Amino acid sequence: MFPKLIILSFFILYNLNAFAQERLATWSDNTTCNLNVDVGNMNEMSSEIIYEKGSPKIKLLRLRDSSAERVDEVDTDRPDIFFGIKAPLRGEYVFETTVVRENLDSFTGNPPTLFAKIQVDNQRPTRRIVSDARNYYHHDLGKFHLSGEKQQLKIWLPKGVCLEKVVIKKYVPPIVPADVKNYTPSITPPEGHPRLWVTPQTLPLIKKRLEHAENAEAWQKIEKVARHTFHFVPPRHEILHYPELEEAVQAKAFFYLVLNDSVIGREAVRLTLDYLSVLEFGNIRFGDITRNIGSTIYTASLVYDWCYAILSEAERHVLYSHLMRLAGEMEIGWPPFKASVINGHGNEAQVNRDLLAMSIAVYDEDPVPYRYTSYQVLEQLVPMRKFEYQSPRHNQGVDYGAYRLGWEMHAAWLFYRMTGRRVFDNSITDLSKYWLYMRLPDGEMLRDGDMFSVSRNGNPYYWKHPETMLLLYSYANDPLTKAEFYRQGGIPDNPLLFLLINDPNLEANPDRSSLPLTIDFGSVLGSMVARTGWDMGMNSNDVVAEIKGGGYHFGNHQHSDAGAIQIYYKGLQVCDLGLYSYYGSSYDFSFNKRSIAHSMMLVKDPDEEILFNAKFNDGGTRFNQRFPLTPQEVKSDPWFNNGEVLSADFGPSKQKPLYSFFKVDLTKAYSEKMSRYTRSFCFLNLNRDDIPAAIILADDVLAAKSGFKKEWQINTLTKPTNVDSCIILQNSRNGSEGKTYVQMLQPEPAKRQTQILGSADLGKLYGPQVTVSSNIPEANGYHVLISPTKKSRHNKFLTIFQMTSEDAKPLPVRHYEKEGEYFIYMADYVICMSSTTGKNQDSFSLSISGNNKWKVLLTDLSPGEWTVSSSDKKVEFNRKVSANQNTIFFEASPGEYQICPVRD
Repeated sequence: MFPKLIILSFFILYNLNAFAQERLATWSDNTTCNLNVDVGNMNEMSSEIIYEKGSPKIKLLRLRDSSAERVDEVDTDRPDIFFGIKAPLRGEYVFETTVVRENLDSFTGNPPTLFAKIQVDNQRPTRRIVSDARNYYHHDLGKFHLSGEKQQLKIWLPKGVCLEKVVIKKYVPPIVPADVKNYTPSITPPEGHPRLWVTPQTLPLIKKRLEHAENAEAWQKIEKVARHTFHFVPPRHEILHYPELEEAVQAKAFFYLVLNDSVIGREAVRLTLDYLSVLEFGNIRFGDITRNIGSTIYTASLVYDWCYAILSEAERHVLYSHLMRLAGEMEIGWPPFKASVINGHGNEAQVNRDLLAMSIAVYDEDPVPYRYTSYQVLEQLVPMRKFEYQSPRHNQGVDYGAYRLGWEMHAAWLFYRMTGRRVFDNSITDLSKYWLYMRLPDGEMLRDGDMFSVSRNGNPYYWKHPETMLLLYSYANDPLTKAEFYRQGGIPDNPLLFLLINDPNLEANPDRSSLPLTIDFGSVLGSMVARTGWDMGMNSNDVVAEIKGGGYHFGNHQHSDAGAIQIYYKGLQVCDLGLYSYYGSSYDFSFNKRSIAHSMMLVKDPDEEILFNAKFNDGGTRFNQRFPLTPQEVKSDPWFNNGEVLSADFGPSKQKPLYSFFKVDLTKAYSEKMSRYTRSFCFLNLNRDDIPAAIILADDVLAAKSGFKKEWQINTLTKPTNVDSCIILQNSRNGSEGKTYVQMLQPEPAKRQTQILGSADLGKLYGPQVTVSSNIPEANGYHVLISPTKKSRHNKFLTIFQMTSEDAKPLPVRHYEKEGEYFIYMADYVICMSSTTGKNQDSFSLSISGNNKWKVLLTDLSPGEWTVSSSDKKVEFNRKVSANQNTIFFEASPGEYQICPVRD
């Protein structure tokens, strides 16, 4: 036994000695070091060298079959390989790996994510991804600090990969723009603490509100968490994000803030320091990990600010160091200029809450972070939003818009509470109207942008963004939006934010009837939503309709949907199709975000170039994934032009209008294939139970070439029927069916071709990129496509939509066209609309027959004074037609009428 032991001991000592004979890797240009496995020091007991298949000169390192993986072990002895390194300068460096994945063919689904363990000298080891389903071979391991002296880079490999090399590169931080380097903020944090959400001046108000009954439940939750001892002993190994600990820290820090309980305040400090000492996010890049990093930055910033008085100078320095370390891990980078604060992930929590809070908290010790974040908010975001929010809706849609606006409202609140100044234009307080008006009777909303609220089983439910509603109503003192917040269930999981900003003296007003039935969203995001009432619930008989178009396109989650309409009556009748599952996928860029998924005009130029890796020429508006950074850019660059709103009006009562009229020039929303195109939309509230509303839709299209096929398209969820040249749509809620009769008056039936295609049919025609496998209704809808049979550059479409109860028959419609005007008679309405793109500047006559009074709507009139007179002179009055409204409404008895402009 003893001789064997001596031999084994000699073998181990020999290998340990050989293992220690490190070689220093060389650097090229003092910026890059390539560490191939043959320049490393291999542990021959655990690993072996093999050669890459097909490339016999490339050496790979893998674990021996007999060796166990030790990536998850705490011990750091005997790495599988280590490299001797000496960085040219002390500082931050990026490590990258190249590996070969073994046995990829054996996986039926995505192969698992594999981690290696990395250690520099005796620093705490860290696990980093070296292969996953997104990238089998190459990974950025993240930043590491190198001393500039001789060091060892140690690696423990996982089973299933072969290491080819490690590359070390000098980290280059994002460039600070020239305008920022010498920027002096016009607004700076006040001296002293606290100043995040609370100042010494506002703290008494926050404390007093804790006593109010409305805040009692939230305060009880905070108190319970704050008083509970949260047991956390930092382990020897790194840990990932720990949201429960962060929740406890925030509660304890707030408890100390309002009650001055230093024992609980010190618990918040201790937990934060212990947590940050072992927290490591590694090189995880998927799953929006930056949101978790930001949450930690925000939590630590609250502790730094609220517990400032009970932090030692050394503790502040440690907290500051961790904050800056984590800031460098954010997607936006540090300095925070890798992405824009205007759109994309840079417009979310990263700057608006997390880094802004950090910069305010540490301002006295280091004013540079605040210089960066205040510049982004005050000089970039605020001016852009002042321009955009002239239209009280969000260009990123009902879901992403609510999410991103919520973070902007954090910035608005942080500045407001810090200084008492509202840095955003007051138009931001009107944005809640967007979500109020997009709400449907069944609880869902009209679709807009990329959606993540869609029902996964097809059953409607009440869509919610309660945190954004809280931030809005409390900032705007808006009782209607406060009622909406409570309808959405409040924010039981975030009692701290509720206590910071809720004013219990603001009484919620659940009565939506104070809102007009129609809203015109203005010229920046041209659109109109009209409805017959505010009756909410599955049994509602109300109709809600929308038209979009005009203004500008801001990219990202905004769709190519200029001119699109939607109609709700006992369920969606005319709607958007498509699902948002993964940004930038072939389906997303070829269908979901494109015009084919919306109810709008398609004009197909077979040679049109479709950008941004989209695979499918659908004939729609320009596909845009670029976003503007300034108001000057959006107004001057024609790429962002989404058309021009020509007219928008509703009345005669602004509260309960009988008509809602919208006309838009959509030419610029399309490529040069479109020479001229206008769409007119007239919503009529018929005040009937059986036929509550009707819509007149008129399109005037002039294509660049006669060979460009025009397709007038509407989409729906259930299969339509085509009876006597009338398309019938249907949907139902709570067993009650609603129908929409779609009667196209021009072109006539003999001069048009109609197709009804399901999603599967569309996939067969245009390829699998336009379909997705799902049971969700929006993935399996129907397209109604109507085209003129004769090729021509110029075509007109005139269509009537009548929403009817289950057994009701549509109303008869009479119409004719004369001298560039449509005259449409339906129910007790006479509608006169231009059949061309222009406005009427000339006199015309109107004939009304029958026995009863008629409601007369004249649209597309040039601005100025007009005279309406009957042939018997019993009726004669003047009306002033306003620019951008261009309408006259009056009631008239049967007879002959002359409508004339008043000439100067």
